[in-house]
Amino acid sequence: MRNPVSISVPDALLQASADSASLDWVFIEGFVGETVIGIHDTELHRLQPVTIDVCAGVPHAHACDTDCIADTIDYGQLRHRLLELLAQHSVRLLEALAEQVAQIVLHEFHAHWVRVRVAKPHKYEDTAAVGVVISRRRADAAEAASRASATLRLIGAGMVPGDR
Repeated sequence: MRNPVSISVPDALLQASADSASLDWVFIEGFVGETVIGIHDTELHRLQPVTIDVCAGVPHAHACDTDCIADTIDYGQLRHRLLELLAQHSVRLLEALAEQVAQIVLHEFHAHWVRVRVAKPHKYEDTAAVGVVISRRRADAAEAASRASATLRLIGAGMVPGDR
């Protein structure tokens, strides 16, 4: 029986947007690390386990042709980066931690799309895990920058966006 909180690679593929259909997928599933994270005082003074699943999409990985690790995402390096993040972050919410993972994958590892699941296993006696799942595209950041640039152009022209 499949774990209902797990995001398997086929699930991620089914949920990916249509414009990412030609991407190759590199994934880390079931990564377990320890970090200090939470909003309750009892969580902020001790390490606790978190699980992280990452599924990253890259356009036709050249590694398929070259058989060279430099032409794709090195999941060993990504795993090491996750360990560094867990040791150094200063966020309190799983959502914020998931966002940091997504930004690392998009910008440091040059993925075009990423789905990140971050969970606290057995947080409560009656749950297998609690957590969040996010997905991001590198284009999202470019689109936001484009909108901001357009807004600044309007303001520069003496217009206020949203005024009539």
